[in-house]
Amino acid sequence: MDVLSDVIASARTGRPHSSRTVRRAPWGSWFHASSGAGFHVMLAGTGWLIPEEGDPVPLGVGDVVFASRGAAHGLADSPSTPLRPAAPVALDRIAPAEDDGDVSAVMLCGAYRLDGARPHPLLKELPDIIHLPAGLGRRAPLRAAVELLGAEMASPGPGSDALVPALLDSLLLYILRAWYEEHPDQGWARVLGDPAVNAALRALHDDPARPWTVRDLGREAGLSRAAFARRFTALVGRPPLAYLTWWRLTLAARLLCEGDAPLASIAQRVGYASEYAFATAFKREYGIAPGRYRSTRGQGRAPSRQVSLTSG
Repeated sequence: MDVLSDVIASARTGRPHSSRTVRRAPWGSWFHASSGAGFHVMLAGTGWLIPEEGDPVPLGVGDVVFASRGAAHGLADSPSTPLRPAAPVALDRIAPAEDDGDVSAVMLCGAYRLDGARPHPLLKELPDIIHLPAGLGRRAPLRAAVELLGAEMASPGPGSDALVPALLDSLLLYILRAWYEEHPDQGWARVLGDPAVNAALRALHDDPARPWTVRDLGREAGLSRAAFARRFTALVGRPPLAYLTWWRLTLAARLLCEGDAPLASIAQRVGYASEYAFATAFKREYGIAPGRYRSTRGQGRAPSRQVSLTSG
């Protein structure tokens, strides 16, 4: 898998949700901090983003707001409108909304449940609030994903229960891609944009259980061992094999939470020769034995069906 897809797959828990909301002025909502990530898209009309710190930001049709870590923020028709706490909204059903001439804004809002216990640096470095303004000729794939999702939410039909989560997954990836493409000199944008390091990362993510050496990864990158190690460490922030260990244990933690596979099986899947070696490495990294981790954070973790970020 490419790195961005693999990181999102490992961080996501449960299904994403969305709602289509019609607002009539005056309106103002305050979204308290949450453990997931959320987005708002202005489908029609105008509004304002009210960050917890900083000046209000005007929103126009097509603008996207992404709260990468569920940071607190407000949305309103005017910066002077009082903000009321956004009530949680049940999002198990897709329901169209009727619009009329009094509507001042139509918004598409949604939430992704992400495991924040061990965030990948690719996600951790994102700003708390990302604003992607609409622009003629810019972000065509993102705009297309927004239009498809908005149309499906406005007029649901056969297959909507399958279509909407898939479109939400696409929207998340397009949001992140747009951000990194527009900030090519920042953090992991440099990693993803570096052909050599990205090739090594892709190989590592494709087969994390392989007994990789720095020389092997250097070959994937088309560089000598020493040149690759320097380049990888400078861009990623940790040496190649340290990143490999971190990623293996991150995958192991997800496997512990998702099912009841034996520890020996998980150890093998993430590249450890024995259950003992895996348990030792896991405890060193997490401060808790794998079995204990599973019992405290794993099976039976049912996500809440109420998501405050999506009430628009």
